[in-house]
Amino acid sequence: MKPADTRLVLFAHGSGDPRWRAPFEELERDVARALGTSRVRLAYMEFASPTLLDVAAEAVQDHVAGLRLLPLFMAGGGHVDRDIPVQVAQVQE
Repeated sequence: MKPADTRLVLFAHGSGDPRWRAPFEELERDVARALGTSRVRLAYMEFASPTLLDVAAEAVQDHVAGLRLLPLFMAGGGHVDRDIPVQVAQVQE
């Protein structure tokens, strides 16, 4: 897969509080400036949207061949060990 065929997904926990989401949205803007706006998306595990499935569906519509997932979690744990692999499997289906 060539880099142009992929989209980078910044994957954060999520929160209903826009103040919590602001740094992740700023990171998405910064990375998009470097890679191009069509090459980067931010997705949330829970409590906010878009979800990973939302971003994957958008990629299919945009004819993007693959996704590269960059988890933005401070440490390993339940979400990193269990929940991310489950959501990745759902996207692959």
